[in-house]
Amino acid sequence: MTSNFVDHIKIYCRSGKGGAGSNHLHRAKYVPKGGADGGDGGRGGHVILKGNSHLWTLLHLRYTRHVKAENGKPGAGQQKSGSFGKDKVIEVPLGTIAKDAETDEVLAEITEHGQTEVIIEGGKGGLGNTHFKSSTNQTPRYAQPGLPGIEKSVILELKILADVGLVGFPNAGKSTLLSVVTAAKPKIADYPFTTLVPNLGIVPYRGHKSFAMADIPGIIEGAHKGKGIGHRFLRHIERNSILLFIIPVDAESIIDEYNILENELKQFNPELLDKERVLAVSKCDLLPEQELKKIKTKIPGIPCVFISSHTNMGLVELKDILWKSLNKDI
Repeated sequence: MTSNFVDHIKIYCRSGKGGAGSNHLHRAKYVPKGGADGGDGGRGGHVILKGNSHLWTLLHLRYTRHVKAENGKPGAGQQKSGSFGKDKVIEVPLGTIAKDAETDEVLAEITEHGQTEVIIEGGKGGLGNTHFKSSTNQTPRYAQPGLPGIEKSVILELKILADVGLVGFPNAGKSTLLSVVTAAKPKIADYPFTTLVPNLGIVPYRGHKSFAMADIPGIIEGAHKGKGIGHRFLRHIERNSILLFIIPVDAESIIDEYNILENELKQFNPELLDKERVLAVSKCDLLPEQELKKIKTKIPGIPCVFISSHTNMGLVELKDILWKSLNKDI
């Protein structure tokens, strides 16, 4: 599948080597035998991640296989230090995590625009021979070499940052809801797994306010084990403030579907159940009002609203509930 949404890449990175210290002795017209005056070598360049709120995916890095920072420059006479190697800055979308590909250690996490994190430090520059002068040795003829740069493979993994994440089985109406309440244009069709990549949209609210909503590709039973496309996208739910469960009104059992979805999240990451949860029962234009009243009595004890993306039924109420949940601590 070719997609413009890229959320997982591996890059080989190397920081710059530190410059060598200078082994220089002072020489001038009337100072034939001056002391040591060698300067220090410059630090090698760092490899740095920088947050950019204008980026939404890692697509721009798809064909980046190697990232190498510049080596530091050597020191010189008259105690002149070598210049630092140029840092290599990798711009990434907010929500990006950098991990060591071998140890899985988290190197950095980018959540704010302009935030910078050094993921691989450049080698330290060597000391010049001036540092090794003493009362008994005014002309040391040695200096330190610079430390080598560090090489490692880094995995960049994007977890979408959104206020509200849509959780539901394939074909539950998540994409349709997103297209109605935001300006996003996700692919919509009446068959499972229409959505193969997360979609993000901005929901306008009263008083020129807004919040972000993400449509996560549909979960199936067993998704936490990697079934369907589970592992690829369950991680995106981790970064959402509120989980909006979408279950169609014509489901065999709304409670059973809710419990299955809840269990998949629990098995993937138990901390997901600590998030605020709201239930939206979709496609309510398919049933008469009397049938809906019967169903309401069987809904689990979480905030619930009955909606229809086709008739706009309940959408204002849904946005009110979400906004209050997002801002209840303010």
